[in-house]
Amino acid sequence: MDYQFSNKESFKEELEKELSHSDEDNVDSIDNDCLIVKRANEWINEAKKRPIPKMLFGEFWFENELCILFSDTNLGKSILAVQICNSISKGNAINGFKLQKEASKVLYLDFELSDKQFEKRYSNHFEDHYQFDNKFLRAEINPEKTVPDRFKNFDEYIIYSIEKNIIKLNVKVLVIDNITYLRNDTEKAKDALHLMKQLNALKKKYDLSILVLAHTPKRDTTKAITKNDLSGSKMLMNFCDSSFAIGESFQIKGQRYLKQIKQRNTEHIYDTNNIVLCQIVNNFNFLEFQFLGFDSEFEHLKVIPQMQNEERTSKILELKEQGYSNVKIAEELDISEGTVRNILKKENK
Repeated sequence: MDYQFSNKESFKEELEKELSHSDEDNVDSIDNDCLIVKRANEWINEAKKRPIPKMLFGEFWFENELCILFSDTNLGKSILAVQICNSISKGNAINGFKLQKEASKVLYLDFELSDKQFEKRYSNHFEDHYQFDNKFLRAEINPEKTVPDRFKNFDEYIIYSIEKNIIKLNVKVLVIDNITYLRNDTEKAKDALHLMKQLNALKKKYDLSILVLAHTPKRDTTKAITKNDLSGSKMLMNFCDSSFAIGESFQIKGQRYLKQIKQRNTEHIYDTNNIVLCQIVNNFNFLEFQFLGFDSEFEHLKVIPQMQNEERTSKILELKEQGYSNVKIAEELDISEGTVRNILKKENK
């Protein structure tokens, strides 16, 4: 039956005819529907049979979650991702972060580094290589493969390949580095929505725990990190279970910090007033994040002197008068477009 909402009365009549022999007290009596309807107590009774989600990386990422880790470029997303994979595959917690899951097989999709670059990071000048556990599986794109005719595009082919390897290798933990390789236009709502639906479908179908790495567009580093700093933020955030970010300390050179952005299985513990401080160290042949302690995010944000701040505002107003767009002004002054927009809004009040 082709339901047309343009004729509401006809639509209602057809539905009533279809449901005329069903029992309204029997919630299982509606067939061929995209909704699964059960009594609230039934959902709870079924959920009680499943295990409580375990921590994979402290309170930042739990089992059976689709989690997004994002940051600006060159802050160590890939380094932390590999460290987390190594931790899960060996069943050894990273110092400062809880791991409640037993040693498990992990598939790390590396769309960033070549095998030689990966070797360099996990060796001592290409010698004395770090020994990963055999449960740590790494994958990269096969450059010799072309997209088979039965697939509409590369995006469809790579999702198919991921699913195929999930089944073949029987993995329950998947790390994707990074999301822009799966779909270039994650800033467009429809593309982000479609991608997140595909990943969520894989998560539910195979009981996966998925960590996805993503970039931020240029942001105002004088302000705290928020969900709006994630590229394609609205759709990506709406459809993930959890998210955390890596920030850069502008007060102590070389330090990084981790901050919770979204969570469902825990309280919001690591917020602006309680970030996790880290630094990247090379422990002979293994590049990793080293836990340092906790602090306030405001202690590590970039501070603009009042004089410099006034000069920047003056320059923005000058360029705007010359007909520059907000984006062009941002590029010219090496700041975020949001900063330009906020300053113009403030000055035009």
